[in-house]
Amino acid sequence: MAQDAKRPPDDAEVVAARRALLETIAQEIRWTGTGDGTHELDPKVREAIAKVPRERFVPPDLAAYAHDNRPLPIGHGQTISQPLIVAVMTHLLRLEPSSRVLEVGTGSGYQTAILAELAAEVVTVEVVEALAADARARLQAMGYRNIAFRIGDGAAGCTEGAPFDAILVAAAAPSIPPALLDQLRPGGRLVIPLGRDPLSQELVLVEKDAAGKSRERSLFPVAFVPLRRERPDSP
Repeated sequence: MAQDAKRPPDDAEVVAARRALLETIAQEIRWTGTGDGTHELDPKVREAIAKVPRERFVPPDLAAYAHDNRPLPIGHGQTISQPLIVAVMTHLLRLEPSSRVLEVGTGSGYQTAILAELAAEVVTVEVVEALAADARARLQAMGYRNIAFRIGDGAAGCTEGAPFDAILVAAAAPSIPPALLDQLRPGGRLVIPLGRDPLSQELVLVEKDAAGKSRERSLFPVAFVPLRRERPDSP
């Protein structure tokens, strides 16, 4: 978790905007559910979203929109995910304080921070080196000490840290990368958007039982940027 003792208190306007966002998320979930049969967000996830300042993870010229329930561009053809989707994907992982999590797609680091508030350790992989560097500097300045940063092909996961209790993929793949299934611990959960076309993607939950057998469930339509396999400066 963050050790952000030097962070100044949020002003009243920011607090009000964050509360309004949380209520919007709660209302959406009451209407549509989380995909796993529940219509209420895990209170621990709600607390993490209330604590992490989304305005620090968007470009300065978009800070006024940080508490809108929508994705925003962060450069390099990438986005910071819609807060509702961040909340639901995190909820679906059922994290415990002892959990070790792999995140594919660091982006600006917002989802990373949410995971780090809830888990013992987060390993996050980003293919765009500039985004990874900015996220690392931002999260370390905010006091997070339980995040390990990696640059590379997210579909390959991170063998040195495997197996993981939970895996979250923040970009859409055409199919579930076999390496990620291999790196998921028995009893663990993986959440990933699948589909090449943003207009026909589905959020998929993978549960691995104690014997290591995986079961997939399509939950609901989503729209994500595609999972990039190569670094932008690759030949």
